Amino acid sequence: MAAADVAYAPPMKSGKIGFESSQEVQHRIRITLSSKSVKNLEKVCGDLVKGAKDKSLKVKGPVRMPTKVLHITTRKSPCGEGTNTWDRFEMRVHKRVIDLVSSADVVKQITSITIEPGVEVEVTISDQHTKTHLVKKRRNEFPQQSTHG
Repeated sequence: MAAADVAYAPPMKSGKIGFESSQEVQHRIRITLSSKSVKNLEKVCGDLVKGAKDKSLKVKGPVRMPTKVLHITTRKSPCGEGTNTWDRFEMRVHKRVIDLVSSADVVKQITSITIEPGVEVEVTISDQHTKTHLVKKRRNEFPQQSTHG
């Protein structure tokens, strides 16, 4: 049998049936944390990164975003008379971003930690193939203080 008599057939691709079910679908997950308190924000960041590294996930971050400083200047006097005295208020909002590559159920386990008061957590899940974005927001507020005297 000569080499010219043998027809070349390209290798067959494996079928898609059952191919993806054996592997977990990997997602790119972006966790955005924002807070007015740096101490609480850094604690939550550290807990999230530690939990992700314990599960041996690929972690990028925490990336420290620029601090937003919001200013309000207002008059002290309610009636507008008297010396022009002013109050100056400012609020600083700190932000951190953590990127992970993992399946969605592993991220649920990681983000089930206790979150410090005043830290806002936003989880964005995007599939690497379809680029769909799912957003989950979770917010812990400071406990309300009563004004009753």
